[in-house]
Amino acid sequence: MGYSARRGFSSGNLKSTGAQRQAEVQQKIAQMQEAMNNAQEEVEARSFTASVGGGAVEAVANGKKEIVSLAIKPEAVDPEDVEMLQDLVVSAVNEALRQAGDAMDEAMDGITGGLNLSGFNI
Repeated sequence: MGYSARRGFSSGNLKSTGAQRQAEVQQKIAQMQEAMNNAQEEVEARSFTASVGGGAVEAVANGKKEIVSLAIKPEAVDPEDVEMLQDLVVSAVNEALRQAGDAMDEAMDGITGGLNLSGFNI
């Protein structure tokens, strides 16, 4: 058993210092950030397809929430009802983007355990 004026008597089993704990936390944060970057890259490489109007309009988005294709069947084009076609396009695009966003949220929640880390820029 040793004695330190700062720590008193100890059995040689010293607890980690504040600097050591900070280094451990920083290492864990770096590991989490790397895992988040990997998950983000995986989601960004995926495609998300939404089809509406019985398949009349189909939108495909990537994980970056960019529309990469839009298909409209000829029978969906009615010059008398352009408004319906516009609604179908908006619905398909929004659904594809929602799927991409949900996939990214799910991937991040799997790493962070649902913690909101947006204020930490990680």
